[in-house]
Amino acid sequence: MSDNTATEKRTPKPKWLRVKLPIGKKYTELRGLVDKYKLNTICTSGSCPNMGECWGEGTATFMILGNICTRSCGFCGVKTGRPDSVDWEEPEKVARSIKIMNIKHAVITSVDRDDLKDGGSIIWAETVEAIRRANPDTTLETLIPDFRGIHNNIDRIIAVAPEVVSHNLETVRRLTREVRIQAKYDRSLEVLAYLKAQGLPRTKSGIMLGLGETSTEVIESMKDLHAANVDIITIGQYLQPSKNHLPVKEFITPEQFKKYEILGLEMGFRHVESGALVRSSYKAQKHLL
Repeated sequence: MSDNTATEKRTPKPKWLRVKLPIGKKYTELRGLVDKYKLNTICTSGSCPNMGECWGEGTATFMILGNICTRSCGFCGVKTGRPDSVDWEEPEKVARSIKIMNIKHAVITSVDRDDLKDGGSIIWAETVEAIRRANPDTTLETLIPDFRGIHNNIDRIIAVAPEVVSHNLETVRRLTREVRIQAKYDRSLEVLAYLKAQGLPRTKSGIMLGLGETSTEVIESMKDLHAANVDIITIGQYLQPSKNHLPVKEFITPEQFKKYEILGLEMGFRHVESGALVRSSYKAQKHLL
């Protein structure tokens, strides 16, 4: 991240970029349970713009392995530093939260834990297993880190076979070093290709726009993901979490998002979610089809 990021003037949001206030009986019910039992969802902590819609459909996202990441990506609002020790009771806590909320489809994500030899993959696998014991009818999507590309760690995810396994490319090749400082573009593609090669039925990835990429670069990344046999892609607008993060260079129009959606479907992706407020877990339950 450049030293002058904090002083760069923010680009004003366009009129079409409006977050709908969450409403509905299901949302109100889940919000009450989250507050009452102090449940931790990335939906609330990340102030997701689609929370009301997703909760209304019985979908929620949970983050495991703490809330401090070992990486310092320029787009991400999660704290960076030395993480706390692993909470080995966390799998049961997450499973219990899902049961209390009566979630039909759960998305599990995590911070990067490069401080751990296994990258956190043991807790990952135990969390999936705990959720299935407590919630046998709940389907799962795991939005995993790259585990530094180490197959032994990735294999633990493959062994518990979530219905959908996702790993985000996040941005185009040229911007990866600036946007995802400790990540590698080709390593992410290799992780996705490896997951599919091991027989997983649905793999997924996402990219965010507005960081200075060109449409040619976006299409190139879409082609790279298709070549890695990814089934599902999400394309959304980057929104700056704070003045200390990378600035928004451009707000992509709804018409351009629609073009990417049509192009992705023409390429052969099973599902394409493309829009300003699209996030990794947007309409996640639909991706089971």
